[in-house]
Amino acid sequence: MSASGKGITMRRRWATPIASLAVVVGVVGSVLVGGPAGASARKYPVPYTFLTSALLAAPNADADPPGANHWACKPSAAHPHPVVLVHGLTGNKNTNWQTFSPLLANNGYCVFALTYGVPAGTPLPFNQLGGFTAMESSARELSAFVNRVLAATHATKVDILGHSEGTVMPDYYAKFLGGAAKIDKYVSLAPIWHGTDVLGLATLSRLADIYGITPVVNGLFPPFFASSRELMSGSPFYAKLRSGGTPAVKGIRYTNIVTRYDELVAPYSSGIQAGMHNIVVQDQCALDFSEHFQIAADPVAAADVLNALDPSHPRAVPCRLVLPFVGG
Repeated sequence: MSASGKGITMRRRWATPIASLAVVVGVVGSVLVGGPAGASARKYPVPYTFLTSALLAAPNADADPPGANHWACKPSAAHPHPVVLVHGLTGNKNTNWQTFSPLLANNGYCVFALTYGVPAGTPLPFNQLGGFTAMESSARELSAFVNRVLAATHATKVDILGHSEGTVMPDYYAKFLGGAAKIDKYVSLAPIWHGTDVLGLATLSRLADIYGITPVVNGLFPPFFASSRELMSGSPFYAKLRSGGTPAVKGIRYTNIVTRYDELVAPYSSGIQAGMHNIVVQDQCALDFSEHFQIAADPVAAADVLNALDPSHPRAVPCRLVLPFVGG
């Protein structure tokens, strides 16, 4: 009786620790493998300064930004669409997305980024910079990349987060290359829906065309800078993109995040498009002095992006001092 009692006591003593250990092992295992969704549970540092982060990333332009391009990632029920990051002119996947790639990964998204628009035969170090080729060609690169993302993740659609040129080139893919059926949400940082006339270049280009001064135009926009002339207001590219009266593609939910201090999108209101959700960051926070580049590392814009991608779970938009180029 006493031996049996001891056995029962021993079993009771060990039952709770063993059960607790099983729970701990299960939790640790779930964290390590990322759970059923396959997304990484690792938390990445999120810097909110564009210039410093881009300079530090520049020597490794071929590297993936933190949290991006984990091809085994499977989207969760909470975030069923992978997010594809599309950089701007002279950017690349690593320098452009040191803030938003880790931010989105930390919030449970499968994140993917590409470098596009590098002209064939471009020598080092210029081949580390993207967005130069005609946007029609870059849109075909994006199409192939989205197909690869969908095949790897088994998702039905992606969400797009673009910056600068990356806010309009994907729309060409959506409108003319079959992308409409593959995009759910389309979020733009420093968008250029009406083109830009920065430094009067668009006006000069139009005058040169009128008077046949092609050497001037070719000097301003050499062949390997094909996208730059397309980004000028009044270009044939915009005439086609805005055919039907709007660049918006039915079924896609657009959000534009604009800064009044944009030095490259002139006027800044070129980023505002009727029929889309438009946000001017200074309307939310007068202390936000983000310009064209810093908006890609802006904590105010970051909250707007997260809200645009997951409107069912809105979060408060912070207001803090954000300086041009260097953040807070």
